[in-house]
Amino acid sequence: MSAPLKGLLLAGGHSRRMQRDKATIDYAGRTALERSLALLHPLVGEAFVSIRADQAGDPSRAAHACLPDLVPDLGPIGGIHAALHSDPSAAWLVLAVDLPFLDVATLQQLLANRAPQRLATAFVSSFDGKPEPLCAIFEPAARAPIDAWIAAGQRCPRAFLARHDAQLLELANPRALDNINTGEEYAAAQAQLAGASAAEPAAAPRALTVQYFALLREQAGRSQETIETRAATARELYDELCALHRLTLLPAQLRVAVNEEFSDWSRALAAGDRVAFLPPVAGG
Repeated sequence: MSAPLKGLLLAGGHSRRMQRDKATIDYAGRTALERSLALLHPLVGEAFVSIRADQAGDPSRAAHACLPDLVPDLGPIGGIHAALHSDPSAAWLVLAVDLPFLDVATLQQLLANRAPQRLATAFVSSFDGKPEPLCAIFEPAARAPIDAWIAAGQRCPRAFLARHDAQLLELANPRALDNINTGEEYAAAQAQLAGASAAEPAAAPRALTVQYFALLREQAGRSQETIETRAATARELYDELCALHRLTLLPAQLRVAVNEEFSDWSRALAAGDRVAFLPPVAGG
């Protein structure tokens, strides 16, 4: 049986290259911290912000449940270490705060491929093929090896994953884990996000009927519901429902039907449509 999953948002860095607090920079009207927590909260039982001890009084962080480092100056692995010690029975979904292109689909891919029998589940970088520890799940069994890693003077969480028993995944969205470290990178990310928003204006909200089958019915806690949504396509609707109901199946594992006809994920949706998501084991 898998350990219960908690969330940890790593926001304790000094942001030296950015020369401003990366947690508080704005992306489309929300801070990086708020945007990241909005992705994290629907997927875990509890979510915490990882902080340095001297950040305890910072109002942007203090508005949320915080988890201070137990050992100072360890960097990201210090936050992971503190989380594993705060609840040794829990696994931790760990995210960095500076991932402006991270999306629900990438997190669903991580959850769907979680390997609880291993120390961790993580992606490999699209750039260098090395493990990415800052969007990963660390299992309870990782606590002792991380303690030993730190005691040996090691600090790098990428090297830890490379040298220990981790499940490594290829990213479906190769840009999802691009991180932002400088003012120039932030400006480029802002421009790209603004361009995507302008190219895809939000649709007016409309009512749709959604049907769930097999495992999705169990996870959603219902077989059918009517929702108000701005989702333009079946894929956007499914991403929205994943965040709402913590659905764990990937689109590639499903078939989608609109108005009783099988369709593809790019199918445009209209008010009054009936949308059904069917795992392979579902009946017609």
